[in-house]
Amino acid sequence: MPKEKKPTKNSLKKPKTLSKAKKEAWKEFSIYIRTRDCLKTTSSLEQGACISCGKIFPFKKLQAGHFIPGRHNGNLFSERFVNSQCWQCNAPAFLGGKNGNALAYRKAMIKMYGENAEQEAEEEANKEVQYKVYQLEELKTEFKLKTKELKLLEAL
Repeated sequence: MPKEKKPTKNSLKKPKTLSKAKKEAWKEFSIYIRTRDCLKTTSSLEQGACISCGKIFPFKKLQAGHFIPGRHNGNLFSERFVNSQCWQCNAPAFLGGKNGNALAYRKAMIKMYGENAEQEAEEEANKEVQYKVYQLEELKTEFKLKTKELKLLEAL
């Protein structure tokens, strides 16, 4: 009689939840946005400018801030309307921040994308998007690869 195999840790693994998959995809997206913006604003992987106040901060002190607040699914992974922001500009007022520093962010968006930027961002944020775990896994992989490509290009 063949010996029964004991279940391994991997065989007992629970399927990834939507929440965990979203968190992992967001982490890679945030790293990509901050890497992209650091290279764009300072030509360095070590530091970058906040889109709102323009001050230079170390990479780890920057956050990926949404132009339209709320992190709705429609704009959660928006490469166009998510940019590097310092904590002070991005954080909510009850924590001592500037609630996204909306006026300065708006001016930057208009400068980058034109007068219709705000309307386009609102339309994007209002889109109904229902992610599946596999789609979030794909996004995670995509943004990890994009970050790697940026770092390779920077090294040249």
